Amino acid sequence: MMRKTLTALLLALTLPTLAMAMPEGGPHHGGGYGGHGDRHGSRMFKDLDLSQEQRRDIRKLMGEQMRSRHEITQRYLEKLPAAEQKAMQDELKAAKDKQHSSIRDLLTPEQQKAFDEHQKKMQERRAERAAFKAWKAEQADKAKAE
Repeated sequence: MMRKTLTALLLALTLPTLAMAMPEGGPHHGGGYGGHGDRHGSRMFKDLDLSQEQRRDIRKLMGEQMRSRHEITQRYLEKLPAAEQKAMQDELKAAKDKQHSSIRDLLTPEQQKAFDEHQKKMQERRAERAAFKAWKAEQADKAKAE
């Protein structure tokens, strides 16, 4: 039972990564839907001849779906024992690091520099967000105490 749950969680956690790896015609790369021939992810939307507003709304819906999947995954992840949570997080981090390394190896030196700068900015944003969440939780605790 635990093995099935862990497998399902790992699959659910990889879905956002797969969505981010969508080809250039996908919603996360600024190209919108369609306009890129038969690339995966854009075929269905190309044939629909969507307006700019429809593409924007679809991107919004897909983002909401991704956040919802993440929230559901987190709820189930929290039910795992701490040791399994840590092992899963470590494995996910290793897979992410490997993917970033593989992507970086495909880039020219100029692109690698831009990629590294982007990764650094993302880390800074994550750290800021974590600090804000901690502060927000602290404020909530203070409000409860009063």
